[in-house]
Amino acid sequence: MASPNDIKKGTVINQENELWVVMYFQRVSPGKGSSFVRTRMKNIKTGKVKEHNFKSAETLSFEDVQYKKMQYLYNDGSLYTFMDNNTFEQISVATGDLEDSIPFMKEGLEMIAVMHDGQALTVTLPQKIQYKIVYTEPAIKGDTASGNVLKEAELDNGLKIKVPSFINQGDEILVNTDTGDYTERVN
Repeated sequence: MASPNDIKKGTVINQENELWVVMYFQRVSPGKGSSFVRTRMKNIKTGKVKEHNFKSAETLSFEDVQYKKMQYLYNDGSLYTFMDNNTFEQISVATGDLEDSIPFMKEGLEMIAVMHDGQALTVTLPQKIQYKIVYTEPAIKGDTASGNVLKEAELDNGLKIKVPSFINQGDEILVNTDTGDYTERVN
């Protein structure tokens, strides 16, 4: 038996003889009362999504899952295809199973696929991913004095984020996949 504090993205929970994969989780410690874990889970068989809070004192039954390092190849509109670089085995994952990860996808990106009984349930992205700025407005002289001025930039995968004004077109940056925010410039 496991504790709700062990929950992370991709964890498979056996609840009432149904398997649920955790798509999102947040640990909450209110000022009054006991802490709990807020989750958004998807039923593996039906695809139904539900939100559920687990009290930290509860015990849960986790299912055994495997983690495989995979490389993102392409999207055909409804399925995202990944390949194991060792065996060249390819798997496809439905768009609905990757909701939070889709904005950060780019060809060739390596990530971890969460597998259960030979089926890919979801993927776990790296904490930070490197992108190239394909378009951003040039900095306006005087805007950099405060250091907190942000502007919009388009990345090489089509994602648009806010970056500091000193970032230029063609720069390489790191983006935090948990928050979707600019982290740092790569030289």
